[in-house]
Amino acid sequence: MSRLIVYRSKTGRFSFLFHRRTLLVISGLTLLTIGVFLISTGLGGNFITPQDVLKTIFGQSTPQHELVIGTLRLPRIIVAILVGASLGVAGSILQGMIRNPLASPDIIGVTGGGTLAAVTFITYFAGTVSIHWLPVAAFVGAGFVSLIIYLLAWHKGITPTRLVLIGIGISAATSSLTMLMIVLSPMNSATKAYTWLTGSVYGTSWDNVYTLLPWVIVFIPLALYFARHINLQEMGDDLAAGLGATVQLHRFFLLFISVALAGSAVAVAGAIGFVGLIAPHIAKKLIAPSYGGLIPVSALIGSLMVLISDTVARTAFPPLDIPAGVFTAAIGALFFIFLLYRNRNR
Repeated sequence: MSRLIVYRSKTGRFSFLFHRRTLLVISGLTLLTIGVFLISTGLGGNFITPQDVLKTIFGQSTPQHELVIGTLRLPRIIVAILVGASLGVAGSILQGMIRNPLASPDIIGVTGGGTLAAVTFITYFAGTVSIHWLPVAAFVGAGFVSLIIYLLAWHKGITPTRLVLIGIGISAATSSLTMLMIVLSPMNSATKAYTWLTGSVYGTSWDNVYTLLPWVIVFIPLALYFARHINLQEMGDDLAAGLGATVQLHRFFLLFISVALAGSAVAVAGAIGFVGLIAPHIAKKLIAPSYGGLIPVSALIGSLMVLISDTVARTAFPPLDIPAGVFTAAIGALFFIFLLYRNRNR
């Protein structure tokens, strides 16, 4: 049996329990992410060695490298990492809270709400309103649809089954409306909408990094703070309530955190699918099923998924720059079928 490491704050309000294996996995994934980050930053039409990448990051490089790395590649790569971490943690929260291995932001409608709002903005407002308002529209759409799902699922409280069934229904509705809007829109708008629908970090800048970073800094630590409540909710509502948990209040906060992370990711990168579904499952294969460890591991795996997908997307088929969502969807669809098959008798 792996040894346990327990941390408690002096006030006793914060406590974390880790298996030693969890710490080793987190350390290994962190080093792997740093390695992929350095390699990905150097790859492209103009290859730059990892040593020169580090020099550029620390301000000791040529003007050419400053332009290629600092202006073109680095913001895109950082956004990919932040988006992957946000989606991975959002999916981990939903799977624990709903107690369903198939739950994820794109399955229960959060991503669909953001996508519908974004496509509406592109179709009807892009010509009159600055495109910089597109992330705001997507985030508002994700939040509004999530609120509708929550209200429709409420009946003397929220149950996981009711939440996921209504979420799937709303997701189907938003998907249908999105496709209808694309079919009826002009060709130029339809092209932009399809790119958003697929999910891509192409063309991101430091403004996008600064937009997404506060959400990650605030809500991933909040998810860690509520990790023990996710562990309780996985045991069932009755047992969690018997142990003193305020089930409905904690469920609301957990859903809000998940929507904030998924909505901010969709607002910046579009509907990159299946990361929130796959990352938590891989995390559960690597470490013990305690959310104090699953949340950071899911964040790191999600970051690696989006970062590797985007690196392949922009380097494997020059001069084409394929949306990263194409690769995450291809992998995710196969993984989703596998999960359905494995859980067919449950």
